[in-house]
Amino acid sequence: MRFLFTVQGEGRGHFTQSLSLASILRKHGHEVIAVLVGKDNSRQIPKFYLDKIDVPVFDFRSPNFTALYKQKRPNLILSVIGNISQPLIFRKSILFIKSKIEEYRPDAVINFYEMLTGVAFRTYRFDKKLNVKLISIAHQYMLLNPAYKTTSEQDIKYYFLRMITRVTCQCSSKILALSFRDMSGSIEKNLVVVPPLLRQEVFENKPTTGDYIHGYMLNTGYYEEVLDWHTKNPQIPLRFFWDKKDADEVTVIDENLVLHRINDELFLKSMAGSMAYATTSGFESICEALYYKKPILMIPVHVEQEFNAYDASLSGAGISSMKFKLNKLLNFIPNYRPDENFRDWVHQAEERFVREICTTN
Repeated sequence: MRFLFTVQGEGRGHFTQSLSLASILRKHGHEVIAVLVGKDNSRQIPKFYLDKIDVPVFDFRSPNFTALYKQKRPNLILSVIGNISQPLIFRKSILFIKSKIEEYRPDAVINFYEMLTGVAFRTYRFDKKLNVKLISIAHQYMLLNPAYKTTSEQDIKYYFLRMITRVTCQCSSKILALSFRDMSGSIEKNLVVVPPLLRQEVFENKPTTGDYIHGYMLNTGYYEEVLDWHTKNPQIPLRFFWDKKDADEVTVIDENLVLHRINDELFLKSMAGSMAYATTSGFESICEALYYKKPILMIPVHVEQEFNAYDASLSGAGISSMKFKLNKLLNFIPNYRPDENFRDWVHQAEERFVREICTTN
């Protein structure tokens, strides 16, 4: 089968998921023919992705959470206003998606939570007119699973997230909900619960317990918080990664605070050798830390990541905070109990994805 990927370009998780799936599909004789990345102007497609995906990659403007207030927590209302104020740009993006689907004529489009892909399928019905299937993959689809229970308070909090999530998977022949643990799905909704998509590089690193905290900042505004904590606790080594555009590959503040531009292989090696992980709560890196059995401090940047952090806490991954309060992480380490079933769940991914994707009706 021939597949075209569409990828949401915020953070690194959707990129790494698509790399992992591309490897699985190719291993089983299928072809990934192109990737379309929806992003705003503040984001860059990671170099490691361009180097490894090995097919043409095209980007287009797509709705995204805008990082405001010193590039820290996005304001949902201002993000919505900013996105709906650009209808002409997004119309061009939808037409761009249409043109690429018509150009490449894939058997299926696999969408990694890119919003305009769902809109394009609803508008032009590629599934009906071109016989091109849409398969949607993301952790957020767990919120559409009737078997996943949330409280009435959470239903209010996640209302808009559920609404956005439904938009991304319109017209999907199958919805694959990435999950920290196995559970039932929904035949009525064409929703299947599947393991996380971790890359082969994750399995190649042997975890050890080092003396440093490994960290990732989605938005560079959090640097001030990390620096403030480091100033008060200079004896604790910190190795953090960020995606600041104009930063050097390595920024050495002092011997115990080193900042790296996001580098795929170095990031995983650093995580595997750390004593704990502090992160802005992306699903994929939480899964990587769970696989390496690292205690996690999760600092959600937006409501998607609030859901990630909540769901991860149900699997005992770690604790949440509104700020990089690394003392909380240090205090949690002695009480951390890793999920002993997680690795077995992850190792089922290849068989399950091949079955669900390559036999889609």
